[in-house]
Amino acid sequence: MLEGRRIVLVEDDEIMGASLLQRLTLEGAEVQWHRQIARALPAIRTPRKTIDAVICDIRLPDGTGEELYDTLTRTGHPPPFLFITGQGGIDQAVRLIRSGAADYITKPFDIGAFLKRLAAVMRPRPDQDMPPETGVTSAARAVDRQVTEVATRDSALLIRGAPGLGKLRLARRVHELSDRKAAPLVVCNALRDTVGVSEVRAAVTEVGEGSLVIIGIARLDIGAQDTLMELLAAPRFRLIATLGLHANEDEHGMRADLLSLLRSHEIVVPPLADRPDDAVWLAAQLFSGFNARRAVPLTGIAASAEEAIRSHDWPGNGREVRARLMRAVEAAEGAMVLTSDLFPERAVDVEMRSLSEVRDAAEKAQIVTALERTNGQVGEAAKLLRISRTTLWEKMQKLGL
Repeated sequence: MLEGRRIVLVEDDEIMGASLLQRLTLEGAEVQWHRQIARALPAIRTPRKTIDAVICDIRLPDGTGEELYDTLTRTGHPPPFLFITGQGGIDQAVRLIRSGAADYITKPFDIGAFLKRLAAVMRPRPDQDMPPETGVTSAARAVDRQVTEVATRDSALLIRGAPGLGKLRLARRVHELSDRKAAPLVVCNALRDTVGVSEVRAAVTEVGEGSLVIIGIARLDIGAQDTLMELLAAPRFRLIATLGLHANEDEHGMRADLLSLLRSHEIVVPPLADRPDDAVWLAAQLFSGFNARRAVPLTGIAASAEEAIRSHDWPGNGREVRARLMRAVEAAEGAMVLTSDLFPERAVDVEMRSLSEVRDAAEKAQIVTALERTNGQVGEAAKLLRISRTTLWEKMQKLGL
């Protein structure tokens, strides 16, 4: 339930603290336990890694949880707080909720109810609720087939793709299908956190014979890369790394031998803009989960909305599909998800364009994309568009390109 989540526990009671620490760790969370506000405050205010939630007793030896929360709100937006209180502190807990805290739970509590409450207050992860498969198109099936194949190997693996394509999900899938699945999977997010030499060594110690996933491996400083190459000389673990699609940007600053090692086994995930049918499929996969949370369930996604999904270019890829659909299902007032629910930024009273205007706009967007991918080489762009160079020139002149 809490795999990979980072939680700060602020609790001075040794028995309660030790019990929660043990259970949260068993659930897969990474927990920092502090017994005083003086220690908890800097750990929450300036964390080395993003914190998903704070579990905080209201009564502490050097102050109250309310004072800790108020201090944090003066300088920023603290992580979600789940307060623990006795019956006598309920009024204070309610006051905290009104001030922006996420929730509270009263002692004594059932651990199952506590875990559900904790899971509810944490912000959803980008890959939460995402299906294990990549899609239904031939390109998506090729990715899934490669994942299955590389899971049987032990070599270092690179997963490349634009943001929002579920690279971490694929890395987890490789681990789950491998012989290492009983060992830990440890994730280091170099795009979000500082991952230096000490963090790399600590992660390798923690992972043992499992899988070490480094998100945005090009962000590692040279010292961390040197350490990683040293540890990869005779590894007990398997390295799975991720990078973006743009080689010139994402490989800048990487050791050549580390990059070469990773690129020898590489999976490239195509963007959803190239797989419109997968965008529709993904929306259908996510719909039932979001719909189950409604008091009055919807009957489905309208055909016109599916066409809108198919025609959208999805710059945020799967992450954007998830975010738009979740909002659409929550906001829908009719029996089905409509285009206006998915894309509320589109004015509903916009004058209908002629088919020729729509066609010209679509052709212009496709030509621009092809030129960007070929660095402005018209001949190569024409090949991608499956038209002659002359035809492409004529369309470019017509469309003002």
